[in-house]
Amino acid sequence: MSGCALALVRRTRRTSRASLLLQCRRLAAGGRTSDDLLDLCRGRGFLLGEEMSPASVLGGRHSLGPLGAQMKRNLVKEWWDAMLLHQEQVLPIDSLCHLPGASNSSPRPPLKTLPQWHLDRLQNQGPTQEELETMATLRQDLLYGALYCYPSCLELLNRKLPFGIAEVGRCFQPITGEENPDTCRVSERTAASLVWFSSAKTCAQWRDFWLRQRLLWWRKFAQVPSRFSSGDHQDEEGRKLTIIQYDFPWGKEPIERLGSMDDSALTQMHHVPAAPLHGRDGRKSVLPHVVWVSSEVERGLLAYLSDSLQVTENTAPRGKEQRRAVLKIHPSLAPIKVAVDMGKGPAVDLRLVCQGLCSELQGRGISIWPGYLETLQTPMEQLFTRYDEMGVLFTALVSDVTLQSGLLHLRSRDTTIRETMHISKLSAFLMQHLTAAAKL
Repeated sequence: MSGCALALVRRTRRTSRASLLLQCRRLAAGGRTSDDLLDLCRGRGFLLGEEMSPASVLGGRHSLGPLGAQMKRNLVKEWWDAMLLHQEQVLPIDSLCHLPGASNSSPRPPLKTLPQWHLDRLQNQGPTQEELETMATLRQDLLYGALYCYPSCLELLNRKLPFGIAEVGRCFQPITGEENPDTCRVSERTAASLVWFSSAKTCAQWRDFWLRQRLLWWRKFAQVPSRFSSGDHQDEEGRKLTIIQYDFPWGKEPIERLGSMDDSALTQMHHVPAAPLHGRDGRKSVLPHVVWVSSEVERGLLAYLSDSLQVTENTAPRGKEQRRAVLKIHPSLAPIKVAVDMGKGPAVDLRLVCQGLCSELQGRGISIWPGYLETLQTPMEQLFTRYDEMGVLFTALVSDVTLQSGLLHLRSRDTTIRETMHISKLSAFLMQHLTAAAKL
């Protein structure tokens, strides 16, 4: 065998091994890769930005697009429902992003900000004492707000323990530059926090309870629940910390943290005698311990996008491989429930029917995608591919048959089956489907 032929065989073997290794990795990750996930998130408007990497996405360097923002709203709604509708004695608050005295109580040092016009002078000299006192303090977590509001919430509940304080809000975190470690910038993220106050005797039990509840909640909306797991770690001060993590294509990343603190969390916050901070646990008056659950909403959103992404490869008639990507997002979290589009028929009349159908669905709180407004003709299969990548649950196709008999075609994202349904029954069917999915 000649040298060129031998080199060709070796190169072919290496290529085959690399292809086999890539296929094994895809199978282990459920057919998804990090490139598949990030390309789809950028291409379909879940995340905004040109250059994306796992580090940049997890670091909060990208804004949410229209579909990402709507899905985030759905995720936050489900979190609030889990905390307030299905749990007793949980009160919501909405604290400020900066509060006086946060530097004395927050578990992490707060961020200080100055007006823009100070920055030029600060490049040559540090801030004055007066400027240090007037700097705004940006929170890095939501723990401070709950501890701050504890006395008023305790009075509202007639001083009865246990109870919790829930909040969703923006937090800020310093990030050191990758290229230049001396540079630092601030990233924004949305945190969802529950601070639970109970007696020292029952604190460990409540910690276990909330860990089970939160892990079940994350798995409830997942296609592959086993990708969500928990493990014990230690924080910077050596305290036990439990982390709920998700197995992304590039590895496991934390999405929620759960820890506990003794009664010093409150006494260090409120410089008053301990008696006003006591709550009633049965007949005893006790100073409560704290269980704190804090999740990062954007990371949870990315986890569900990764979990719902399914990529399949089929061989076309001409021997070419075709890849089909679909976001099988849980119905409760899907940003768009139904897309309303047109088939064959008189365009003006069909648009009027679609407009009326969209108004009816929106009136019942069902999010729609008005595909009928598109002026360019798109082949039906390309249309379905686009909606699958957007995570749209159903596609309603209105055609000239609808004008004659009121029947339309309803295509399911998960089964790809098209069934015929009368237009008057569509909203009831969708409501029934969403209600059933929410109870699972």
